[in-house]
Amino acid sequence: MANAVASMAGLRGASQVVLEGAFVISSSTRVPSRSNSSGRRVGASGKPGVVAVRAQQSEEGEISAQSRRSVLGLLAASVAASALVKEAQAAPTSIKIEGPPPLSGGLPGTDNADEARDTDLPQKQRFFIQYLPPAAAAKRAKEAAEAIVGVKSLIDKKAWPYVQNGLRDYAGSLRFDLNTIISSKSKEEKKSLKKITASLYDSLNKLDYAARSKSSSDASKYYTETVGLLKDVITKIA
Repeated sequence: MANAVASMAGLRGASQVVLEGAFVISSSTRVPSRSNSSGRRVGASGKPGVVAVRAQQSEEGEISAQSRRSVLGLLAASVAASALVKEAQAAPTSIKIEGPPPLSGGLPGTDNADEARDTDLPQKQRFFIQYLPPAAAAKRAKEAAEAIVGVKSLIDKKAWPYVQNGLRDYAGSLRFDLNTIISSKSKEEKKSLKKITASLYDSLNKLDYAARSKSSSDASKYYTETVGLLKDVITKIA
């Protein structure tokens, strides 16, 4: 593409020079003449055709020099364009491809983070929170409840993002373990536990919204309500 553009530019310049030279020749060869005593037409110097021939030779020399300069310019442009094209079309350098990165699943001996886990459990029981038997789930639920109660100091400091993080980190595992415990209870116990846990989840959502809204009064109100419901739930599942 670059060669073609350079060639067209050079030819256009050469054509313009030739046309200008032709115009100069045609206009310069018309020298005034007169007739001598013998009736022959002579130039202004008195010598027939001498002035016209010299003028024509001078103009032809100038045109020839201009043509040579145009051709040399065209060749130089072509060489430069060819060098650019060859450089652009040069083969890219090879890139060394290494092996896959090491596993990033956590502690040594654990599975990778993107690998399926708990494959021995039914699909509905697989979750990012490890399933525990009811007794172990009750213990973990108590630990989550204690962590939620501990956000009181963050509320007093008005550290709202940390309040939200503390609630959300433990509310998920608390809900998961409470569902495990409720599923192992009798029909009557399930009914009462579902009712009180529904009130607990609603209070936690309101406390989270109060932290997001940065409302100290609402946060204190729903914190007190949440702590009371947590105590009732923990007492019933013990």
